[in-house]
Amino acid sequence: MHNKLASKHLPGKPHMAGQAVPVRELHAGHREEILQHLLGLDDEDRRLRFGTQTPNEVIEHYVKHLDFNKDTIFGIFDLNLTLVGMAHLAYLPEIKGQARAAEFGVSVLPEGRAQGFGTALLQRSAVHSRNTRIETLYVHCLSNNKAMMHLAQKAGMSVEYAYGDADAYLKLLPASPATIVEEAANEQWADMDYALKENLKRSNQAWWWFLGRPGLAP
Repeated sequence: MHNKLASKHLPGKPHMAGQAVPVRELHAGHREEILQHLLGLDDEDRRLRFGTQTPNEVIEHYVKHLDFNKDTIFGIFDLNLTLVGMAHLAYLPEIKGQARAAEFGVSVLPEGRAQGFGTALLQRSAVHSRNTRIETLYVHCLSNNKAMMHLAQKAGMSVEYAYGDADAYLKLLPASPATIVEEAANEQWADMDYALKENLKRSNQAWWWFLGRPGLAP
């Protein structure tokens, strides 16, 4: 195994305020949206996300057993309230004498790519991690996962390669009043964005019903 410094950015730099994508924290009521999101990934995307070939049954088991009281799930919704991007922030078991850590996993549907969604999800996860006393954000993926490696480089992560896998680490600064305010503002903005999209979707559905063409409603 050898170390490879992916970037020289300061650890806190990618996680400052100003992200342009509303990222919402999800709860158990979003389980169906999460399931449909992951089932919408093709075989290669599933392999890159989970590190192996992942049939529908495995995804269904994964979603069914998500623990929203233990871990944190973030999502990005499009105008039709389709979950186009999601991140799973899993808190790793605490080990005495070692830094508290969490593992970051992310997936974005094809129609949501090249729009900064992965970066926004990583930013949101990093700020939340800082505010929950996580000191190290960890990513494990296949070394040929170019999208994840690009995301890691942008975040200034240190990357280690071994046997076809890559482990990336981001050392996080402690929480500050700025990160607490940032997270609260981002969550409020994401909730407002979701409500506006929900109202727009209902208005569109009502309009198509009025026109007598409900089958065209999104």
